[in-house]
Amino acid sequence: MKYISTDQAPAAIGPYSQGIVVNGIAYFSGQIPIDPKTGEIAGSTIEEQTEQSCRNVGALLQAAGTSFAHVIKTTCFLAQIEDFAAFNAVYEKYFISKPARSCVAVKDLPKGVLCEIEATAVCQ
Repeated sequence: MKYISTDQAPAAIGPYSQGIVVNGIAYFSGQIPIDPKTGEIAGSTIEEQTEQSCRNVGALLQAAGTSFAHVIKTTCFLAQIEDFAAFNAVYEKYFISKPARSCVAVKDLPKGVLCEIEATAVCQ
């Protein structure tokens, strides 16, 4: 088991890891739209927040030695299901491998953000 940690994505704020690689598969904790440089929520729209969440996932993928092309599964959480189409418009620019996905609306997300993205990828 290898732990993934990078300062290019938000630090874990609880008793969990940014990611773990087991048997060539990387499992990443959900990424909310926190700018790792400022520690602040990036943007106020679903598009802006999705961009930052995707950039955070990308930083974790890079730290694990893999990429968006090798993502096999995501779980996406939205604060409002009405944001689904706008979320997808940004998401599809990053997740080019068209991984398996679950996308659900939830009552609340940490820090009141609009989205969170969790990913699983094959390490190269």
